[in-house]
Amino acid sequence: MTDTFKAILVSRDADKKQSVDVVDLTEADLMEGDVTVAVEATTVNYKDGLAITGKAPVVRRWPLVPGIDFAGTVTSSSHADWRKGDKVILNGWGVGETHYGAYAGRARVKGDWLVPLPEGVSAHDAMAVGTAGYTAMLSVMALERHGIVPDRGPVVVTGAAGGVGSVAISILSSLGYHVIASTGRSAESPYLIDLGAAEVISREELGQPAKPLAKERWAGGVDSVGSHTLANVLSMTSYGGAIAACGLAGGMDLPGSVAPFILRGVSLLGIDSVMAPKEVRLEAWRRIGTDLDLKKLSTLSRTIGFDGIVAAARDIVEGKIRGRVVVDM
Repeated sequence: MTDTFKAILVSRDADKKQSVDVVDLTEADLMEGDVTVAVEATTVNYKDGLAITGKAPVVRRWPLVPGIDFAGTVTSSSHADWRKGDKVILNGWGVGETHYGAYAGRARVKGDWLVPLPEGVSAHDAMAVGTAGYTAMLSVMALERHGIVPDRGPVVVTGAAGGVGSVAISILSSLGYHVIASTGRSAESPYLIDLGAAEVISREELGQPAKPLAKERWAGGVDSVGSHTLANVLSMTSYGGAIAACGLAGGMDLPGSVAPFILRGVSLLGIDSVMAPKEVRLEAWRRIGTDLDLKKLSTLSRTIGFDGIVAAARDIVEGKIRGRVVVDM
């Protein structure tokens, strides 16, 4: 008898009305790929929330199993780099958008999309990091390449209580940066300080239309919000500073001016986690293993089961999730 496993399937009818169902699949139902993985842990990212709720056009193939991250064990492989029993991680590459994703007991993908699970990091811990944390590390690496080191001055992290923000604060503080955390949830201030934030400011300070230039407050930052928040962050960045932009929780627009770029030499660093080259991914995960205090993962994450994915997806879109959500499959 062919083994079956549970999966979440999002579908659309002729009128483009979206539905979400829990179904039973077999490996024969999976999409093409040269490596099959038993999914042991996954997570719920903001993008996953958008996919399940349909609040944004994340899903571009119907029907689809969502879920952009997973960690697990290879069960079969025809790829030269992977053998049965290998522990692997996947982030991005269109998985959960155009290719069946993590919210199933099995995933079949291209071996080139996988990276090895770092030594000493469990599948659960890897998903407490997930794409959000991996994106945070890519952002930190971009700031470092631009010369934004702790001695340059404070750094700001927007959307601080979210997944990217929580991990960014933890990494930056462990590297010695003075971190200013921006959040719309004042009750989360103790949590952010525990993660390593030196200061917490209200989202309202950055949420209004930005001046072309404002008082210089930080040398760099990590922004996952976009829109007015990013415009304000740029206007308050000191001469020669840089901001890593990696999200759009507040909007895709950027209603600012060129003044920070041409009068202060500020740089806007774009961060893409989906198609980042393999060597960059390997370096990011190596750095996560060394620069992220894994003990903090229990503070910045909570664990749910497969049956809690849909509710968590709705909550994250509504801003009700703090930190990271790990799904033990």
